[in-house]
Amino acid sequence: MRIGPIALRSPVVLAPMAGVTNVAFRTLCRELELARAGTVSGLYVCEMVTARALVERHPVTMHMTTFAPEESPRSLQLYTVDPENTYAAAKMIADEGLADHIDMNFGCPVPKVTRRGGGAALPFKRRLFGQIVAAAVRATEGTGIPVTVKFRIGIDDDHHTHLDAGRIAAQEGAAAVALHARTAAQRYSGTADWEQIAALKAHVTDVPVLGNGDIFDARDALDMMAATDCDGVVIGRGCLGRPWLFAELSAAFTGVPAHTPPTLGEVATIIRRHGELLAAHFGEDKGMRDIRKHVAWYLHGFPAGADLRRSMALVKTISELDDLLGELDPDVPFPPAAAGPRGRQGSPGSVTLPEGWLDDPDDCTVPVGADVMHSGG
Repeated sequence: MRIGPIALRSPVVLAPMAGVTNVAFRTLCRELELARAGTVSGLYVCEMVTARALVERHPVTMHMTTFAPEESPRSLQLYTVDPENTYAAAKMIADEGLADHIDMNFGCPVPKVTRRGGGAALPFKRRLFGQIVAAAVRATEGTGIPVTVKFRIGIDDDHHTHLDAGRIAAQEGAAAVALHARTAAQRYSGTADWEQIAALKAHVTDVPVLGNGDIFDARDALDMMAATDCDGVVIGRGCLGRPWLFAELSAAFTGVPAHTPPTLGEVATIIRRHGELLAAHFGEDKGMRDIRKHVAWYLHGFPAGADLRRSMALVKTISELDDLLGELDPDVPFPPAAAGPRGRQGSPGSVTLPEGWLDDPDDCTVPVGADVMHSGG
């Protein structure tokens, strides 16, 4: 698959996830793909950063744009609501060589985002949406940095926006579009509607269309591509606690036999490496606080015991992590109970929007205060 000038060996993209896809996690995924599949073939996207915070050089945001020396291509996702800040952020990325690819987030369903007109709410304002995409494309023109756009089906079942969003993004110069096949009202609940990915693929024919939603193993990815004719897949919650999933996907798309899923001992080694990478990125104290949520995902379905799980949820040092991992039975095979959905699912709900948001889809007024937040939220 090609995204502008970027050629990927396999049509697989790691979705940016707040608090997850930092340089430590991306490095771990790449290492496991290289070790198990013999290559690094997909695209690994950084956590979402806010365009305004990037332009203002907020220290937390700048730290989030850290890439490992061997990462290539370097992919960064922007959250933005304003053509002016979009242009400034994209130009900064290009001028300072911060990344090789820019993705734009119009899929966030979090109420604190949509109530101000950001995230999944914004594509309803189709002219403003087009202006924002055009600003990023204009800022990177001639640099070889492709701009891609990710969005949802729409706000809710009565307000689908994905077909317009895909068409507009392609017209404004986006190199690819990706659809999370849920509405904002669904959040992460229920089942992704792959038929809408197929509809977008039929509607947008001049750039690659990627599908996202309910891919938890390699078979799911192959099934989505067969069912929708999409050009690639975007992996989000399916890789939580399973960073080796990208090696399995690489094997599936290249026809190479996949490795046997890891034993509990092998998972423990992966957890230890993840903790080491997090400590290098954040420092040991914050790194160990961050590994706690990952441990719960890693041990999902494994027999680990309530006391040991509680202790790991309070781990403070790498030495303590080593001691706790040593209590796991290394010979336990990967259990069937560890497969399937993981991460947040929650319940559907009504989408909170700014007053009068649905009155005029052609209104270009930039929503007030929608980008006043730190990155990754």
